[in-house]
Amino acid sequence: MLRKIIFIFITTIILGITGYFTFLYYATYSEGVRSGELIKFSHKGMVFKTWEGEISQGISGAQIFSFSIMDSDKEVISNLKDMEGQYVKVTYVERYKTFPWWGDTKYFITNVKKDVSPFKLK
Repeated sequence: MLRKIIFIFITTIILGITGYFTFLYYATYSEGVRSGELIKFSHKGMVFKTWEGEISQGISGAQIFSFSIMDSDKEVISNLKDMEGQYVKVTYVERYKTFPWWGDTKYFITNVKKDVSPFKLK
């Protein structure tokens, strides 16, 4: 009887933890597009190396959008390296939480393309 209770208890805990991490892995809170000047892009971390960046969305960096990029998005990483200092439009997904090996933020870039700055004079 005691073994059965312990087995059910441990199985419930394992299923709960598995369900929690599965939810965090697949669920997204929102998706969207932002644009601005790509002012920072780096590969950082001591234990887990992650790709992080920042976009300035206002004049003189008044509003900063910080984001992360998954290691598996090689094309996005390559494009961001080439576009540093330029005006870009990024597509992102926002997650409820993140894992330390994914990145520092809840915002993950899925696509990036060069855009025309609204601040440039014609």
